[in-house]
Amino acid sequence: MPEDVVAGPRLRTRFTELLGIEHPVVQGGMMWVGRAGLAAAVSEAGGLGIVTALTQPTPAELAREIERTRALTDKPFGVNLTILPTITPPPYDEYRRAIVDSGVTIVETAGASPEPHMEFFAHHGVRVVHKCTSVRHALKAERLGVAAVSIDGFECAGHPGEDDVPGLVLVPAAADALTIPFIASGGFTDGRGLAAALALGADGVNMGTRFLCSEEAPVADAVKRRIVEASELDTRLVLRELRNTARVARNAVSEEVARTLADGGAFADVRHLVAGARGRRVFEDGDLDAGIWSVGLSQGLVRDIAPAGLLVERTVREALDVITRLSEAFAGAGPLRRAAPAPQGAPA
Repeated sequence: MPEDVVAGPRLRTRFTELLGIEHPVVQGGMMWVGRAGLAAAVSEAGGLGIVTALTQPTPAELAREIERTRALTDKPFGVNLTILPTITPPPYDEYRRAIVDSGVTIVETAGASPEPHMEFFAHHGVRVVHKCTSVRHALKAERLGVAAVSIDGFECAGHPGEDDVPGLVLVPAAADALTIPFIASGGFTDGRGLAAALALGADGVNMGTRFLCSEEAPVADAVKRRIVEASELDTRLVLRELRNTARVARNAVSEEVARTLADGGAFADVRHLVAGARGRRVFEDGDLDAGIWSVGLSQGLVRDIAPAGLLVERTVREALDVITRLSEAFAGAGPLRRAAPAPQGAPA
């Protein structure tokens, strides 16, 4: 294992030291989900909670959401700023200003290159963690001066890029290429995944789907129950023909989108089906066929709806157990045995 992994109640890595957090577990900055209650619960447990900027309709509302988060925890948390090309882009400069004026010093960027935002954030002492789906994009982000990278494998929810490289290859490839800290995203739900990510060279993990199915996630219970009931086979890749691939839940709408594009349809033919407002209805109303909604392959490993803080603690404890078991086995203390799974829905 990497030398910076220390046995005990904590897992210290370059990433935890960089951001001043206790555990290398990050909550994904999910649209409509990354709100104060969830972000604060993750941070309070020693991970890194993320408030999603564009979930808030205005920069002023984002500032208020940051204050609500700060009222719930005095530990570090970050803000996700997803940069996507749109016909009418949001006022990114005003969102940036709201972030720094609120005293936030950790920002997760995603989508397009963070380059237009780097000078402003650097001037205000903000450390940028950029999420990307390839080593080449991670290297570019490193050259731009980001503090860390989140490398997103093909297993992830949302947009996995167009290279289709899974984490088992992408994570060690990133470890070989990068000099800055980085965390692994896509397919991580528990301590086995965290231990594996560390073994592959990452400095922690980002978990989205797992925290989507937490008690504090502000989504309908029907969504959480569907994640628990679903398997790793119950996702759908859509928009591949448009080179804007997205991994979403398999439902009537995603099947219609896939079928329409496979039959030669254009974006105009599915625009009404993939509208973000319809996905928001899924989360808020619990109508699982109201629109497309992001979920990862890792839903096949999610078997309970648990408090977010417990998920952080359980993940770290499981990872430490795996690391200890492997260390003892290779030290000649006994044969390598499969660890018994931690009880779901109860403290680890």
